[in-house]
Amino acid sequence: MKFHKRLLRAEPSFRLLSKLWRISWLYVLLICTLAGIGYVTLYSAGGGAPYPFAAPQAARFAVGLVLMITVAMLPPKILVRISGPLYVVSIILLVAVLRMGHVGKGAERWLIIGGLQIQPSEYAKVALALVLASWFHRISYARMGNPLWLLPPAFLVLLPVILVLKEPNLGTAVIIGGIGASMFFAAGMRLWLIALLLLPVPYLAKFAYAHLHDYQRARITTFLNPESDPLGAGYNIIQSKIALGSGGMWGQGYLHGSQGQLNFLPEKQTDFIFTMIAEEWGYVGAITVIGLLLMLVLGGMLMAIRSRNRFGRLLALGISMNFFLYCLVNLSMVMGAIPVGGVPLPLVSYGGSALLNVMLGFGLLLSTWVHRDSRFGESENPDNP
Repeated sequence: MKFHKRLLRAEPSFRLLSKLWRISWLYVLLICTLAGIGYVTLYSAGGGAPYPFAAPQAARFAVGLVLMITVAMLPPKILVRISGPLYVVSIILLVAVLRMGHVGKGAERWLIIGGLQIQPSEYAKVALALVLASWFHRISYARMGNPLWLLPPAFLVLLPVILVLKEPNLGTAVIIGGIGASMFFAAGMRLWLIALLLLPVPYLAKFAYAHLHDYQRARITTFLNPESDPLGAGYNIIQSKIALGSGGMWGQGYLHGSQGQLNFLPEKQTDFIFTMIAEEWGYVGAITVIGLLLMLVLGGMLMAIRSRNRFGRLLALGISMNFFLYCLVNLSMVMGAIPVGGVPLPLVSYGGSALLNVMLGFGLLLSTWVHRDSRFGESENPDNP
């Protein structure tokens, strides 16, 4: 055994094989299963054909799978070093969106680079999780009680939130804020500081509502009473509820969903893809998908708990929270529990930037698992728990 360990340290090829062995392949299988469900549903959304949705999504997933495994091999020290530059690049891209972004459906959220359309706000979420984990890793737990040490990371969170709100993209801005809040809490932020920050929330909500765009206010009004405008702002959520309810226990059958196949269901390949699953596969299919999503979230939380270094714990938590909020916002939206916000269902909905962002996040998550026994940074921060 000692000879084997020395060999692993001496030969890079053996170290690579050792890291590949340590990847949670069960977790990878769960990811592939959900992506497979996405392919089957997109095939149905395309009218029973691989184009225009299913085949391109499969190609993107293949690229994302290679990206995920590659990122999983990266050690914590490299991730800490690149966290700052990646965050800066994400902010530059967000600023570029406001200057020269592509406008779609009333919002300016995309950049066209080399013929490719990317959504920088998606990558900003992963960059934020990385840079916050790196920051909190470098400071001791005792310093978390000093508000001055919390000002820089608070700025790191607020900057992308403000830029994303200006696009405007309220759903993604909420997710970014949720990632930051969860990582602050996990890093050891004192409860009295949390309570102090929560005090102005009602006033900030009132201020934010007063500065919403007209279509965003219409979404809130429609959420409260969709029937007030059944052919306009309320159309999406009404059709979504019809599709959800018409599936029953076992569904109408694959390729036989009335709302989806007759094109009554809006954005069936992106925001409302879960309603297609519920319509064609019924309650059983819908609860199966929710169960798989929940298993991925809980698996990520387990990876955070098992990590022996603070950076890995916080990074795994941030990535898991990003995925959880992604799912929560989309599922709540299509069920009519919250206003429609334009957030896709990860791994299932059609979209390039969202899929690659999720796969990048899973790569970072698997990296924390592969290097979970690393005591990286312990000597530098003896006060860290």
